[in-house]
Parts: sequence; structure tokens; C-alpha cells
Amino acid sequence: MTASDTPLLLIEDVVKRFGGLTAVDHVSFTVKSNSITGLIGPNGAGKSTLFNCITGIVQPDSGTIQLDGVKIQEKSPNQIAQHGLGRTFQTPKIFRGMSVRENLAFAAPVQHGERPVSTLIHPQKIKEEETAVQSRVEDTLEFLSLDHLADEYASGLSGGQRKLLELGRVLMLDPDLILLDEPMAGVNPALTNELLDRLHELTNRGRTILLIEHDMDLIMNHCDRVVVLHNGQTLASGSPSLVQDDERVIEAYLGDVIDE
Repeated sequence: MTASDTPLLLIEDVVKRFGGLTAVDHVSFTVKSNSITGLIGPNGAGKSTLFNCITGIVQPDSGTIQLDGVKIQEKSPNQIAQHGLGRTFQTPKIFRGMSVRENLAFAAPVQHGERPVSTLIHPQKIKEEETAVQSRVEDTLEFLSLDHLADEYASGLSGGQRKLLELGRVLMLDPDLILLDEPMAGVNPALTNELLDRLHELTNRGRTILLIEHDMDLIMNHCDRVVVLHNGQTLASGSPSLVQDDERVIEAYLGDVIDE
């Protein structure tokens, strides 16, 4: 395998049990750099639990999770984030009492200016860091078309706008891999298209996306690869066309959609 063929994310034989329930059952797949990979499956298939294993919220009982060649399955969420992974949630985690701009600035990595002693000893360095953060905030606002809402409270945003803001908070961490948990759920069609445009632009800029989504049209039309989980196991993986034609997938999950 050449360096260019090495996956950014490697999931190998991952198992996670909760008591007598095996939520993730020997799951294996890879995610290539600069791609959008869809993770699909019926409710209870193990998708969110697998996301929690990847991000360090829970640790798998066995198996290997590698990010950019480094094993991360025993690292803390903070360590994994520092290694280049960001995540959004089904319900956006934002600060409703802060403005959109403040939400983004707060999400930036810890700066020296947050330590009082550093402010006294290195005032010029602190000023440069603050300027860099503000510049990144403004770039992120523009990229997500939230600049006209920059000074509005996050509590006043629509559901779709909150998801854009949460994506912006993740981007402030400058991650290589972004995990999105149902990013389009409850979002109107116009904002859905805007979110999709931003995701494709992110891959053009060198980012990699792994997303959970139930909209099959979206998955089939916008993902480079699709991984199907069923009963905690990897049922199928491959290009959208191959997965859509897989009889096991049709029987387990897509039958009603394809028949319509």
C-alpha cells in the first residue's frame, strides 16, 4: 500500500458491548482522505455508538481505530480532537446566550491569553493570537454564509443555521476528519443544499467527511463511498451504486425506498 493509498481513518474489527448487548460487532472499514463517506443503517444498527468509539466518548472492548496512522482507541476525546478529529451531534451543541461570532471564537484552541500570567509576560504574542483567531472567525463566518448573523444570539438561529454554526465551531479546530451525525435532519431544502455545498468545498480544501444520514437520495448522490451497518455489523461497503444494488442491503434497509 502506497502512502497515497493509506486511509485517513481505519476501523478494524471494532467491538463494543453494553452488558449483554453487542452494539458494535467486529466492524471494519476505511475512510480515504478528501472524501465524503456515508454511514447508514436502520435505527439501532450501531452508528452512533461507533461514532462514540471513534471520538473517545466510549472505548471499544477490542479492535483498532487509527487516525492518520496513529492508534486512537485508548485516547481521550481531547487527545483525539488534538490529533485532527472534529464532530457534530444530532442536536447542535452551541452556546445559545452567545452571539454567532462569540460561539466561533470560543471554539478556537486554547490561547495563551486565557492565562493571566501569560498576558503580563507576553502581551505582543497574545495580541497576535487574538488577531489570528478573529481573522479565522471572520473567514469561517463568510465560508458558511453566516456573516450577516455574526452579532445575533445563537438562540435566534433556525435549526439549519444552528447546524451551520456547529460545523463552524468544529472548523475552528482545523480538523482533518469531521464526523457529522445527521447533519441534514430537520433542515429545510435551501439550507440542506447550502450545507452540502460547504461539505464538498471542505473536501476540495483537504478535509475528510464521515457522516451518518438517513436521506438515501443525499447519500447516493453526494457520498464517494457508503458503509452499511446492520445489527452492529458491517453489512456492505463500497461505491453508492454498488451498495444500492447489494441484495443484502436492499433486504435489510433500502427495500422500501427503492420500491417507491
